Amino acid sequence: MPTPAHQSLILKQSNTADRVDSMLKRMNKLGKKADKFAHGIREHVKLGNKISETLKGKLTLGARILQVGGVKKVFRQFFSVSEGERLLKACQCYLSTTSGPIAGLLFISTHKLAFCSERSIQLSSPEGKSIRVHYKVVIPLEKIESANQSENAKKPSQKYMELVTVDGFDFWFMGFLSYKKAFKYVEQAVSICRMATTTTSI
Repeated sequence: MPTPAHQSLILKQSNTADRVDSMLKRMNKLGKKADKFAHGIREHVKLGNKISETLKGKLTLGARILQVGGVKKVFRQFFSVSEGERLLKACQCYLSTTSGPIAGLLFISTHKLAFCSERSIQLSSPEGKSIRVHYKVVIPLEKIESANQSENAKKPSQKYMELVTVDGFDFWFMGFLSYKKAFKYVEQAVSICRMATTTTSI
């Protein structure tokens, strides 16, 4: 029959083994999250024309966010914000356009989805002068008919988000650092808007 001291030693060894197993499970979970994040960064950077241009855009965006005082202030600086409107999430991504993908931030608020390019783009004014402006898209939540998930058939890791409006326009976003999280916030914003619309119409 084991002595009390021997039973205590067996119990301590069992507790230590359980703690080691628990720690290993946590480390594996963190490793998987880090891998997913690194993969998201790789996919995001691949969409840009040149890595140097993409990195320059990221640095410019980061500097602007710091300069202004945070993402919420950048949102308020670029877009008009209604009373009671809250910013739920801001996601780095690309907007698909006829001239190619444009890198920027997708702001998801309780009233709208708003995209603003990281860098200003060059346009010609009606007078023929060259001007630089940020490429912006604003989609009021009540105008969104559906938000759809899609992926590249040849590369399933490349995920796309299609937003279809009630007036027949569709917007394609891609290259999210965290696609699942971004889509979850878009769905949440659209459902909040629909619930509010249903409540006010009753």
